[in-house]
Amino acid sequence: MNVTNPVYRKRLLGHRIGIALSVLAMAIGLAFLAWILWTLLANGLSAISALMFTGDTPAPGGEGGGLRNAIVGSLMMVGLSTLISTPIGILAGIYLAEYGATSRFGQLTRFVTDIMLSAPSIVIGLFVYALYVANVKHFSGYAGTIALSLIAIPVVVRTTDNMLRLVPNSLLEAAFALGAPRWKVAMLVRLRAVKAGVITGVLLALARISGETAPLLFTALNNQFYSTDMNAPLANLPVVIYQFAMSPYDDWRNLAWGGALLVTFTVLFLNILSRTVFTQKTPR
Repeated sequence: MNVTNPVYRKRLLGHRIGIALSVLAMAIGLAFLAWILWTLLANGLSAISALMFTGDTPAPGGEGGGLRNAIVGSLMMVGLSTLISTPIGILAGIYLAEYGATSRFGQLTRFVTDIMLSAPSIVIGLFVYALYVANVKHFSGYAGTIALSLIAIPVVVRTTDNMLRLVPNSLLEAAFALGAPRWKVAMLVRLRAVKAGVITGVLLALARISGETAPLLFTALNNQFYSTDMNAPLANLPVVIYQFAMSPYDDWRNLAWGGALLVTFTVLFLNILSRTVFTQKTPR
């Protein structure tokens, strides 16, 4: 094409401006991300020690202490929430992809799922508080697990549904031609073809709920002492970070920085794992 053509030169200029603005926006986003990570490293590395993983949260004004009870409580609630949300989300995603393409119930399910994906987490926490905590008259780890599960399920459902829709129809037709029933095609052919993408969705849901604070304030609350009783208030990292960061005690704020660093790099690791290891295993 003739570069002296004014139309071509105008389009080329617009293209270069668009690319430059895109690179600038990416650079700004990466700069803020690097700033956040640097701030966490500068303030949180000093709190990372063996005591942080072996000691419990200290009393107000007390010296020493760690985050063992909060780490264990978070692992219990997040782990149980993952066990609950994964099978529900995958089965619901299979239903939407296989049977809910044109049905009204499937369309309603997608609509509700999209609403839950965009709903603020504090609203879900208030919902669980009104439905469960207000009736049993106490905060508990089970209530926190329910709230986190309600946040994770829509992520797994939409990811599974979208991934299953990427399977070529020719592969499904070949399976049907061999006489396989529809449920077997869905479970052994369609789901197996996109298992890496489904696992990625589960990891993204896990990363999403690992740092949620608002729903836990209304459900699990906190516990200063070490406890594994899920039917009682349970310590957890997000709430401990929130409370310690707002406190006037230097030791508490130092532990808050250490907890924030731990949560941030855990979520960052899960995102990197989901976008590299499992994405590379997805068949072309």
